Amino acid sequence: MTEIAAPMTATHSFHTSVEAEKRLRARYAAEQRFKIYGILAIAVACLMLVVLLFTITREGMTAFWQTAIRLEVTIDPAKIDPKGTRNPADFDRAAFQDVIHEALYTRFPQAEGRIARKELRGLISPVAGVFLAKEVGDDAAMLGRTIQVWIPASDAINQIEKGRIDRNEEEANRPINDRQLAWFDQLKKDGDSGPIFNSTFFTSSDSNYPELAGLFGAVVGSVLTLIVTLSLALPIGIATAVYLEEFAPKNRLTDLIEVNINNLAAVPSIVFGLLGLAVFLQFFGLPRSSPLVGGMVIALMSLPTIIISARAALKAVPPSIREAALGMGASRLQTVAHHVLPLAMPGILTGTIIAMAHALGETAPLLMVGMNAFVTSAPSGFLDSASVLPVQVYIWADAPERGFVELTSAAIMVLLVFLVAMNGTAIWLRKKFERRW
Repeated sequence: MTEIAAPMTATHSFHTSVEAEKRLRARYAAEQRFKIYGILAIAVACLMLVVLLFTITREGMTAFWQTAIRLEVTIDPAKIDPKGTRNPADFDRAAFQDVIHEALYTRFPQAEGRIARKELRGLISPVAGVFLAKEVGDDAAMLGRTIQVWIPASDAINQIEKGRIDRNEEEANRPINDRQLAWFDQLKKDGDSGPIFNSTFFTSSDSNYPELAGLFGAVVGSVLTLIVTLSLALPIGIATAVYLEEFAPKNRLTDLIEVNINNLAAVPSIVFGLLGLAVFLQFFGLPRSSPLVGGMVIALMSLPTIIISARAALKAVPPSIREAALGMGASRLQTVAHHVLPLAMPGILTGTIIAMAHALGETAPLLMVGMNAFVTSAPSGFLDSASVLPVQVYIWADAPERGFVELTSAAIMVLLVFLVAMNGTAIWLRKKFERRW
């Protein structure tokens, strides 16, 4: 009989052949390259962040101190208080600057003539009298006395002392000439000039003079605007999320509403500003530049974010909670109000805080409703003209004076502190109240 040969079997299968090993090595190499690309991308992003923060900090740290000059000033009652009432409301505010000038002339008697004295006055701030008026207003007993006061130096002197203007440049290219530098050097040698903490930056509002400008008005405006935003966006956002997630029927109408809510979250913020300009200002006639209008515009912009985060928090509550409450005889409204919503509230608050932090940094919609007004005092109500922190940064960044460069960076630092604090609060709330089911 003829034997039938058995079929030969391959020594290597598809998965164990040399070609398979090459493919496996190539796949591992591609995965390794992808990891390296990811690490490089993160490293570049972190580097850019570090460069940004370093640049802002380097530019802004000097704004927290101000060069000042010490003078012996005689508070002449005949000039300061011509009515003799000793009431700060009756003081002649313009006379304080004249009193400081007289003290400066006494300090440098060699500065004679109109030109020399004008140059001498260039050493001090043109609004130095405001600071002296505040001191005397707080203590009327200074009238008739000779006191030593620290007067803010001019912006040019301040920038030279901080190294932002090269004092070794040619005289024609400097805002301060050699004679003024010699006078200032004499003050430094005598111990009558030095840095002081710039408390004005935290206690004053906007000004045309860098040494008099501060963030207090913008901070108050931001707080009032966020109060309006939170008062409107939070209850409306939660109510909308609860209805869509717990009560609304699943049909084309609710699907359309959900799609539009998601789309609104991606709409450019300036569109909401145009909407506020057309509706709140032109149609309803609400006051321009007020925290009320600004808060309403930001509330419109924040609503989609709050609704989406609130729905996600409600979805995270297990169905067993609802079933248990319904099984015990609770109505759907009682189930949601007493069981589902309290358990979802930490997630809702986290999303709300993140939305508020986003709102705090918005500029474009507030510019459209006029919140870039020049406001020299803090608003006292929701209908007063006001500015906010990001808009204040925008205004200072566009100012021509050198001193506003450092103020801009310092204001960004303050804004970043608020944003980090709000996001940190959101993370803390999530960690503290998060429930794992």
